Amino acid sequence: MRRVVNGFTLVEALVAVAVAAILLAIAVPACSHAMAAANLGSVRADLAVTVLDAVRHSAITGSEVVVCPVSAPGQCSRSANWDQGWMAFADINGNRVPDANETRLAGHTALPRQVHLRSTAGRTRLVFQPNGGNAGSNVTFTLCDSRGPKSATTLVLSNEGNLRSGQPTTSAAWDCVYGG
Repeated sequence: MRRVVNGFTLVEALVAVAVAAILLAIAVPACSHAMAAANLGSVRADLAVTVLDAVRHSAITGSEVVVCPVSAPGQCSRSANWDQGWMAFADINGNRVPDANETRLAGHTALPRQVHLRSTAGRTRLVFQPNGGNAGSNVTFTLCDSRGPKSATTLVLSNEGNLRSGQPTTSAAWDCVYGG
């Protein structure tokens, strides 16, 4: 009588482990790239919504609205780095600082770990006026993630309050990704 043995041989088990490792090596980078692209798209949409809400509120109420990067909860930063998030507030007294009596309109918490947002040097506050315009010169946001400089994108905000996308310069994309 022959004995029936159920199970795998060592060679079969090693082949199965090798195939699983190859599939995992292919899937993990693809999944992380997809997550990075999704996070980047989410931040981009949130920034656009904040800008549109600021323009709308300013036009409806007749007051200036400031959008700025945050350094700590409730405080505007003087940096072009928006990685810690941003806030928008109705600037009733025109001092460009969020005071206790001024309405907070929107905000965004810190960006996902490998997503970065930089504004044009010197443009650390956006001021929207009741006519719908943005005081000062155009501002360009460079948005990037862990996929590298070639995946970076820009959002350009005109003085009229219009937002359009584009391609960053090589140096802006590099600075965004590698923290320049």
